[in-house]
Amino acid sequence: MAARTHKPSDLARGICGGDRATLARAITLIESKRADHRSAAHHLVQELLPLTGKAVRLGITGAPGAGKSSTIDALGTYLTSQGRKVAVLAVDPSSTRTGGSILGDKTRMGRLGSDPHAFIRPSPTSGTLGGVAAKTRETMLLCEAAGYEVVMVETVGIGQSETAVADMTDFFLVLMLPGAGDELQGLKKGIVELADMVAVNKADGDNIARAKVAAAEYRAALNILQPQSKTWSPPVITYSALTGNGISGLWSQVMEHKRLMIESGELVARRREQQVKWMWSMLEERLTARLRSDPAVRGKVRQAEVQVAAGKLAPTLAVEEIAQLLGV
Repeated sequence: MAARTHKPSDLARGICGGDRATLARAITLIESKRADHRSAAHHLVQELLPLTGKAVRLGITGAPGAGKSSTIDALGTYLTSQGRKVAVLAVDPSSTRTGGSILGDKTRMGRLGSDPHAFIRPSPTSGTLGGVAAKTRETMLLCEAAGYEVVMVETVGIGQSETAVADMTDFFLVLMLPGAGDELQGLKKGIVELADMVAVNKADGDNIARAKVAAAEYRAALNILQPQSKTWSPPVITYSALTGNGISGLWSQVMEHKRLMIESGELVARRREQQVKWMWSMLEERLTARLRSDPAVRGKVRQAEVQVAAGKLAPTLAVEEIAQLLGV
């Protein structure tokens, strides 16, 4: 593998110089499960850390068919036309090593996929959501060090992937559809509570009136919830990824949120909290990896599973015995 021949310092210089091939190799290094690669990756991230933190971190999720790919394509193209560099990542705990659906979606990001100022990369899967989220965070930091001013993190999985993305971004955008029947049923309470904004897509042609009605219903739903921030109440907007109408307004809301969060100090606090969550996520991943890789521990775990399943060993005692093997 090419990344194996590069020292972290060499990769760091290439990344800082804006070399896309070096950035891709560095991300491949981060994805590797080899111990020596993992050590090199940690040194690389540590070396680049002072150059990170300046990008806008935008998380995006949405109901099936809400047009995440077309929205990213439209928004990303709008931003590159304004002179910004854009990176697109994805969190998908159900994907294979090929990267899951974002590779297919890339064909639907026709403009952004061929834009020299954009970088699209699927997140690796480590078999667990925590592993995926950890790798995505590291990839995000590399993209920031490479000069990408906006990093969009798309959740293409289900369940807790939305929480994982919200825990690594500054602004969490939830996309919805107009005229889809009982719209509020498609907007899970947990996702609503995470949203910094709800955007109703496909507000074009005959859908405009339905989009406005849907937006009004989402506003009513948001009004009964306690906002996460003391200085920001999540707005609900309508837009069209197809025509581009409303895309500039969508971005204006993201920037207004950033301004208010910086002024109140909430952005710094949010990122500090996310860093600690990242640490715990990686620690849990390391302990889980030990359970699976250490032959002695793995054997004990298998024995414990059999005894617990047979009702011969209490789960609490089984955990205690395994924990002693790990020294915790």
